[in-house]
Amino acid sequence: MEVLGRTPAVLTALLEGMPSVWLECRESPDAFSPRDVLGHLIFGEMTDWIPRARIILESGEARPFDPFDRRGHQPLIAGKPVNELLAQFAALRRDNLAALRALPLDERALEAAGTHPELGRVTMRALLATWVAHDLGHISQIVRVMASRYREDVGAWRAYLAILQPRAASPYPLN
Repeated sequence: MEVLGRTPAVLTALLEGMPSVWLECRESPDAFSPRDVLGHLIFGEMTDWIPRARIILESGEARPFDPFDRRGHQPLIAGKPVNELLAQFAALRRDNLAALRALPLDERALEAAGTHPELGRVTMRALLATWVAHDLGHISQIVRVMASRYREDVGAWRAYLAILQPRAASPYPLN
């Protein structure tokens, strides 16, 4: 909860008031821009974490999670200024943290399982840990994408900048 509660402020610090050249930069044509990452996080707040937690508590493994559309955010962010998206994300996250606090998450509930459409059996504990790691991964992605704008400009110093080094391939090219 401590990490999840800080993500909106971190994103606001990174993105609020930034010109589109920063918000729309990408590592490749199909990869997420910082603005896309924000939209993806908004869509996740609406359709992923709390709905899946409720499925685990209410249905267990009997009802698989709904598949998550990694590009489902696109219509949500179209034409909206980043400050509006940041406010929307902060409000959704605040509501979801309140919903999380209201769930009966004792040790038994944390070990309860659900069924992910691709991964199979997953526990509530793993879902919540993934939510935190997902946030941190996307914060890292935003920072990495923004730094990549200077890949050539830093010249020989690139050898000292781990953020500009080639990274391991991800099974999801959007990351």
